[in-house]
Formats: sequence, C-alpha cells, structure tokens
Amino acid sequence: MKVAVVDSGGANIGSVMFALQRLGVRGELTREHGTIRAADRVILPGVGAAADAMARLGEFELDKLIPTLTQPVLGICLGMQLLFEHSAEGDVDCMGVFAGQVEQMQAHAGLSIPHMGWNTISPVRDLPLLEGAAGQYFYFVHGFSVRTSRDVAATCDYGEAFVSVAVKENFCATQFHPERSAAAGARMLSNFLEVKM
Repeated sequence: MKVAVVDSGGANIGSVMFALQRLGVRGELTREHGTIRAADRVILPGVGAAADAMARLGEFELDKLIPTLTQPVLGICLGMQLLFEHSAEGDVDCMGVFAGQVEQMQAHAGLSIPHMGWNTISPVRDLPLLEGAAGQYFYFVHGFSVRTSRDVAATCDYGEAFVSVAVKENFCATQFHPERSAAAGARMLSNFLEVKM
C-alpha cells in the first residue's frame, strides 16, 4: 500500500510516520502532486496556526490539489481544521471539503484552553472508520474547534460539544492525534488503512 503523507510542515509529521511504521506501512513524505494522486491513502497532518499552514499549502498549490483527491484522505488535528470552510485562527479561508467553521474554544469552569490531554469521543454515525472507538481515550491538543457540521461523525465534550471526527465521501478527519493515542489511535489508523470509503 502506498501512503502519501503531505509535507505540510507540521510538527507531528515524525509521529505520523512512526505510527505508520508500527502498523507495517511505509509512509512517503511528499509535496509532489503526482505522488499524492498515485497514493492509495493520503494523510494531511498538521500542528500550528491555520493561516501559516494554508500559506504553506498554497505555496505548492496543495490547497487546490487536496480537495480534488478521490482516494481515502485523513486529516489530523490542524489538518482536519484546514478541510473546513474557514478558520477564525488568522481569519483564513480553508479548503471547504467539510461544511463548518473553525472557532476559538471558550474556557469553562475548571477546564483550561487549549484543550490538552486525553478524552473520549462519542460516535454519532456507524462507520467502519470508528469501529472500536466508542468509550476509548484519544489525545487532543487544540485551542480551536468546529462546534457543529453536517459532516460530523463523532463528537467530544470539553465544556461543550465539538466535532472530533468528520467524514464526507472519501475524506475523513480527526481533531485528536491518533498517532499519539496509543492502542485506540493505532486501531483508528488501521481502520483508515483498511476500510473502503
């Protein structure tokens, strides 16, 4: 299986590559359009600020390529947010694959922002990608989130509910980091590599 990991400059790229290796898959870090189009699976990782990340993608016209892909695509953390319509982080238009807006999270009593640490997710759709995910803990690091979307597949509660997994056709995305989420995250990545979308 050919897995293209989009070289978006995110700090979690190494973790994603190692997580794939643990599953017996070699990811190829690339910005080349031909390599990305030819891959069986594509992963868009991301850590950082939305405006900077969109600028990096735009430099190589990856912001135009990614929404046209037809194979399964997985966005992770900021990579997920970039697949929505717009982000309040830097007031930047994103790729518009998923319906919804990325907004700054609000602090609630006893809960600090950014949201950092382990939390469960609640699937709202029965999808092969989410097999085994209900009740499992996943690792989150983010200060922005999508509160609602017609493409929501699972939610997480951190003072208020937000989209933790989005799915639309061949695109899926997680607000949490499956590559840093121990056995539950490994299963999620394995589901992505194995299931038909």
